[in-house]
Amino acid sequence: MADIWYTLLSWSWKLFFMLSLHSATGIKLNRWDSVIQLPTESVDADTDGVGTRWAVLVAGSSGYGNYRHQADVCHAYQLLIKGGLKEENIVVFMYDDIAMNEMNPRLGVIINHPHGPDVYAGVPKDYTGENVTTENLYGVILGDKNKVKGGSGKVINSKPEDRIFIYYSDHGGPGVLGMPNMPYLYAMDFIEVLKKKHASGGYKEMVIYVEACESGSVFEGIMPKNLNVYVTTASNAQESSWGTYCPGMEPSPPSEYITCLGDLYSVAWMEDSETHNLRKETVKQQYQSVKLRTSNFNNYASGSHVMEYGDTHITAEKLYLYQGFDPATVNFPPNNDRLEAQMEVVNQRDAEIFFMWQMYKRSDNQQEKKTDILKQITETVKHRNHLDGSVELIGVLLFGPGKSSSVLESIRVPGLPLVDDWACLKSMVRVFETHCGSLTQYGMKHMRAFANICNNGISKASMEEACMAACDGYDAGLLHPSNKGYSA
Repeated sequence: MADIWYTLLSWSWKLFFMLSLHSATGIKLNRWDSVIQLPTESVDADTDGVGTRWAVLVAGSSGYGNYRHQADVCHAYQLLIKGGLKEENIVVFMYDDIAMNEMNPRLGVIINHPHGPDVYAGVPKDYTGENVTTENLYGVILGDKNKVKGGSGKVINSKPEDRIFIYYSDHGGPGVLGMPNMPYLYAMDFIEVLKKKHASGGYKEMVIYVEACESGSVFEGIMPKNLNVYVTTASNAQESSWGTYCPGMEPSPPSEYITCLGDLYSVAWMEDSETHNLRKETVKQQYQSVKLRTSNFNNYASGSHVMEYGDTHITAEKLYLYQGFDPATVNFPPNNDRLEAQMEVVNQRDAEIFFMWQMYKRSDNQQEKKTDILKQITETVKHRNHLDGSVELIGVLLFGPGKSSSVLESIRVPGLPLVDDWACLKSMVRVFETHCGSLTQYGMKHMRAFANICNNGISKASMEEACMAACDGYDAGLLHPSNKGYSA
C-alpha cells in the first residue's frame, strides 16, 4: 500500500510540474496537452539484473551568488532517488552554504525551478565546506578511502558489472573545472583518474554530464574512446555556458529571490528526465533534446553547443541504466519530445555581477548597504579589468604587439588538446597568480592564453619576468570575498 501511495504522489508532482510550467511559460508540452495517464507498473530500478547504479554529484562553487550550482546538484539527487538509486550509492559534493544562508528567503529550502519543490531536503552531506576538494573527488571515484580526507568517507565501491553516473555543475575555463577549495580540477588529471578506474575493472560503463564554461576543452583531444565512458558537456571548448531562471527573466523566480535558480544545460537534462519514461528514452535521445534546448533552439547568442566525447556507443542504451526509473513516469513519452520555448539566460561569468546588481537594486532604503554593494561591484570590475589588461600586456612582452593577440587567443583545430604540457600550464598559472593576483571564477577564461604560452615554448623564467613587469606594484593578495583563489 505504501508503494502505491508513493507512486501516486510521485505522479501527482510530475503533473503539477508540467502544468505549472505550461502556465508560467506558455510552453507547448506536446503529448502532455492531451495525454495524462496513471502509472501501470512499478519497478525496483536497482534490482533488475543490470548491476548497481552509482552516482557522483558535484557542485564546484560556493557563495549565494552561485546558488544555481548547488540547486542543480540537489535536484539531480532527488531525481536519482526517485529513480531507485540508493542513498549509499550516491556521493554528493557541495559547499552547503546556500540553504541556511541569511540571503536565502526560504531558510532550509533550495529550489531549481520557479515553481519547483524543495530539492534540498534529504540530500546527504557527504563532502561539504573545506572537504569539497579535487583530491577527495578523485578518491571517491577511485573507490579509495585512503585518498579521502574528511567528509562521510563514502566512495564509489563499484564492481565490474556496475554503472556510474557523474554530474558536475560549476564554473570552468579552458582545460579546467572549478572547485571551492584549491586546487581546481585540471583536465589531464581527471582523465588519468578515469583511466585508473577503468584499469581497476571497477565498472561496466560510465556516463558523465558536465555543466561549465568551455567544458568541452576538458575532454577535447584527450578523452579516450576505449574506457567505456561517455561524456556530454554543456559547451564546446571555447564558449560559455548559461545560468537561467534568474530574477527579471521569464519564467522568473519568486519575487524574493535575487539569484539564478539553475543552469540552462542542467535544467534541460533534468527536466527532460522528469518528463520521459527512462526505460524507453535512450542516452542519445536525451543528448539530442538537451542539445537543442541548450542551444536555446539554435540561438547561440544566448545558448551553447552541447558536445559529446568518449565511447558514443553507449548512447544507444536506455537512460534508466544510469539514472534509474521512476514508476510514476511509466506512461510518459518514450522519446525526445521537448519543451519548445527559448529561455532567458545570463552568461555564467556575468552571473556574479548580475547577482550583485540585484542586491544593489533592492537596497534603495539602506544607503550604507547600497554603498557597500556598489564598492563590491566596483572592486570586482576593477579586478576583472586588471586581469584582462595584465594578460594582454604579458602577451605583448612575450610575443610583441603585432603577434600577441593572435598567439594568446589561438584555438587549436578540433581533436587536439588545449595544451601539450599540462604541467607547464599549471606552472604558468602559479607564476601569474603569484605576481598578478587570483584569476577568480572570471579569470578562468584566460587559461587558453596560458596554454598557448606553453605551446609556444615560453620558459617559466621568461613568464615570470613578464608577469613581474606587467603587474609591478599590484597587490597580488587582492581577492574579492565572493571568489576563491585559483592556484594550481
